[in-house]
Amino acid sequence: MPPIQIGEPIYLRLLFVPACLGILWLWRLSYRFSDRKLLKDSRTSPRALLYPLGGELWFWFCILLAVISLVMALSRPTILATVSQNAGADFIILQDGSTSMRVSDTTPDRWQRSVSWIRVFAEMLSWQDQRVALALFAHRTAPQIRLTRDPNALFFFLDYLDREPPFRLEDDTSWDTNIEEAIYWGVQIVERDAELYGERLSTKVFIVISDGQSWSGEVNNALQLARSRNIRVYVIGVGTLSGGFIPQLPVGIYEQPEEPIRSTLDRQSLRAIAQVGGGEYYELEEDSAQDIALEILIDVQSRTQTTRRQETFVDLYWLFLAIAAGLICLSTLLLQESTQLWWQLAVASGLIALLVS
Repeated sequence: MPPIQIGEPIYLRLLFVPACLGILWLWRLSYRFSDRKLLKDSRTSPRALLYPLGGELWFWFCILLAVISLVMALSRPTILATVSQNAGADFIILQDGSTSMRVSDTTPDRWQRSVSWIRVFAEMLSWQDQRVALALFAHRTAPQIRLTRDPNALFFFLDYLDREPPFRLEDDTSWDTNIEEAIYWGVQIVERDAELYGERLSTKVFIVISDGQSWSGEVNNALQLARSRNIRVYVIGVGTLSGGFIPQLPVGIYEQPEEPIRSTLDRQSLRAIAQVGGGEYYELEEDSAQDIALEILIDVQSRTQTTRRQETFVDLYWLFLAIAAGLICLSTLLLQESTQLWWQLAVASGLIALLVS
């Protein structure tokens, strides 16, 4: 790709006129030099006489350059500029919304504790070269927001989801924790974003927040897919090893209540997911929310590419107009006759007409 592109090349034909005038100007300058030499040789004076080097020709030289600048501005030139930017990072938060997240073995419960951590994490982001996506999962994944730099979009959903998961306790599908489905969805959102906006050099990160799931081959396949896309998986465990009872549905008068189900933190499975996913494992009960968020950001930043090159074209239209205006102002200092002033006013009027149009 050429470094300079011309948007309206037809106007470059107008350069033929200043080219001819330039040849005439050079001829006049050489003629003046010969006259200057002849005067020095033919005249005798007790003191050395000083003759202007170019005289009024320098005024015409500035006008000539101003006309060339105007023609170049009309041709709409653009120049290739390479901009280096921070590659940034994309965080896809996969939040467990299954029924076990309603257990109150943490304060106030697992769900509200995890949502409060997401809020802390979002407040620590710069949101300049960082994007965030959010999805909730139980038996199926429910995407909430796509990758965005708008913090208001994330905080809106956090305010809406602050009290309890959107999956109803009455639905059987809310009693399952399907991490592999969530990871597959995360990979799809990354691929879809690349289709819409092109490939980015940003570091891709999954943050899984859950109380655990039994290890299976399907989880391993999902993790291998994420690793093949250079996506690291960080896992945050919510809950305690002692656990707590899952809230039960209200029963009818003649119905026998079901046995209460105890849910505990599956630390071993979550740690295995983080290890295979190439990330780290954290627990909200052992570490503070700020420390976990900071450690993840520092680790991701250390793996992020420093810069990415972005090629863009910069319009030179206004630059050439400014050069033409500057040359006309400079020629004012070289005025010696009123005729030259009228020429300057004519060129200035043409420049103003271009600016207005």
